[in-house]
Amino acid sequence: MRGPEGWWRRKSTPAKFETYTRWSFHFLALIEVPSIGLAAVGGLGPGLGALLLALTVAHAAVSMVTVSRGLDWTRGRRPQPVRLLGALAAVTAGAGLAALLVARAWPDSDRVATAAGMVFGIVMVVGAGISALALRGLRPLGAVVAAYGLAACAANLALGVPWSASLITAAGVLVGGGFIAFTAFFSVWLLDAVYALDEARETRARLAVAEERLRFGRDLHDVMGRNLAVVALKSELAVQLARRGRAEAVEQMIEVQRIARETQREVRDVVRGYREADLGVELAGARGVLAAAGIACEVRGEAVGLPDEVQSALGWVVREATTNVLRHGNAGRCGVRLETTEGRVVLTVENDGAGDVRGGGGSGLAGLRERLAEVGGTLEAGPAGGELFRLVARVPLTAAEVTA
Repeated sequence: MRGPEGWWRRKSTPAKFETYTRWSFHFLALIEVPSIGLAAVGGLGPGLGALLLALTVAHAAVSMVTVSRGLDWTRGRRPQPVRLLGALAAVTAGAGLAALLVARAWPDSDRVATAAGMVFGIVMVVGAGISALALRGLRPLGAVVAAYGLAACAANLALGVPWSASLITAAGVLVGGGFIAFTAFFSVWLLDAVYALDEARETRARLAVAEERLRFGRDLHDVMGRNLAVVALKSELAVQLARRGRAEAVEQMIEVQRIARETQREVRDVVRGYREADLGVELAGARGVLAAAGIACEVRGEAVGLPDEVQSALGWVVREATTNVLRHGNAGRCGVRLETTEGRVVLTVENDGAGDVRGGGGSGLAGLRERLAEVGGTLEAGPAGGELFRLVARVPLTAAEVTA
C-alpha cells in the first residue's frame, strides 16, 4: 500500500501517537494565522492589518518549531531547546506589544481594539502553552505560565490600561495558557507511557525466549550431565579392569554402550519436545498474547482428535501467524478458525492490520511451508481485500487418522 494511508499504517502504535501529538500542537500554532492574523487584516485594513498578520505568522512559525524541538527533546533525540524558548518569548512579546500599541494609537475605534486585543490575547496564551513542551516538571511549567500572565498585566499597565482590565487580561492568559500547558504536559506524559508500554512488551517477549532457552538448556543438562558422568566412571573402571586382564572390562563397556544409546534416545525426546508445538496450547497462547497487546482475538474450533504431526505443524502456523500480527501492521482484531472439511484440516488466521505485509516473502512463512510440506500440507498468505490479511494452512486428513 502506497500513499499517505500506507505511510500511516507502517508506523508503530507509539510512533502514530507521537505523530498525532506533534501535529495537534502544530495545528494549534497554525490556527493563529486564520483566526487572528487574517481577521486583523479584515478589521484594520492592509496597512496595520498586514503588520499584525506578519507578526502572527512569525509567532506561529516559531511556535511550530518549538513544538518539534520540544517533543524531540522529550524523546531524547535533541538537547533541550533553551534558546528557542527565549526566541518564542521574544516573538510573543513583540507581537503582543505591537498589538497593544496599535490599540493605544486608535483608542476610539472599537474595531481596532477588538482586533488588537485578539492578537495580544491569543499569542500570549499560545506562547505560554507551547513553552510547556520544552519543559519538564510542573514547577517550571507553572513558573513560565505565571511569567506570561505577569508580563501581560505589566504591559497593559505600562500602556495606561486600567487595573481591572489589566488583571482580567492576566487572568485570561493564566487560564488559557495554563490549560494548554497542562494539556501539553499530560500529552508528553502519555506519550512516554505509550513508549514505555511498547518497550515492556518487547522486553517480555525477549524474556519469554530467554526463559525457553534456559528450560531447554536445563533439560539437556539433566539428561547429559548425569549420563556422561556415569559413562566416564564406567569407562575408567573398564580401563583399569582391562589393564589387569580381567573379563569384567567387557561387561563395563557393554554397559557404557547401553547408557550411550539411552542418552541418545533421551536427547532426541528433549529435542522433539522442544521442536514440536501443541496446537491447543498454541491457540490458547495466541488468544492470551494478542489480548495482552490490545488486539481482540476470536478462536473457533477445537484441536481435539487430530494426529500429533498435524497438531505440531499447525501449532507452528499459529505461533508464526501470532508473531506476524504483533510485529507487522497495526491490527485491532484477529480471528483464528480451525475446521475439518473434505478430509483435510483447514486453519485460517485473519487480521485487519495488513499494512504493507505481503504473503510471499519472509523466512518465517518459507519455514512454515517446509513444515507443512512434510505432512502434505500447503500454505497461502496475503491481502484479502481492504485492510484484511489472511493466512490459510491446509493439511490432508483421512477419517482413519482421526483418533477417538
